[in-house]
Amino acid sequence: MVKQQRGEATVEQVLTTALRLYGESGRQGFTVNAVTTASGVSLGSLYHHFGSFDGLAAALYIRCMGELFDEMIAALQRTRTARTGVRALVRSYLRFTEEHRDAALFIHASAYSGYLAAHAEEVRAAKAAMLAPVAEWLQPRMEAGEIAPISPPLVEVLVLGPAAEAARRWLASTYDMDLGEAARVLPDRIWRSLQPD
Repeated sequence: MVKQQRGEATVEQVLTTALRLYGESGRQGFTVNAVTTASGVSLGSLYHHFGSFDGLAAALYIRCMGELFDEMIAALQRTRTARTGVRALVRSYLRFTEEHRDAALFIHASAYSGYLAAHAEEVRAAKAAMLAPVAEWLQPRMEAGEIAPISPPLVEVLVLGPAAEAARRWLASTYDMDLGEAARVLPDRIWRSLQPD
């Protein structure tokens, strides 16, 4: 039990340190040497817990995505109608981006990184589990005719795609993106894209 708790504490320490390093210095500062030095965890221990540096990066991506989906699902569960639910998903995504900049930055940068491909099955399974409560919430509303009968992957694109692009542009700071304006405009525009014809 004590050994397991120490292992969990080590994993948490490495993930927290890795995210902080990524937030402070981007991809260039996100190296195995930087993470082991800053966390005080040996290279052997890092490999023991994550298998490789790519494994660490994939675990960090899954953790950050889990935090994002926890917030989105909590917001979704406080709603009653299809419209308020879709709006809550979009707003919570944008709020998470603003309040958890480092995690949002890592999520969006990871889409173009090789470690997700190296751990594709693990990432796919984790994302499917995260999306399941959203699909469960949407299904009866589709059956009731409140939301157009669209496949779950396309619903994900319609709901999260615009929010993700707004977040990406805000995080990049090379665009003039106002997340407050996005939170005011996007929810209703996205909702309209899901309404039945």
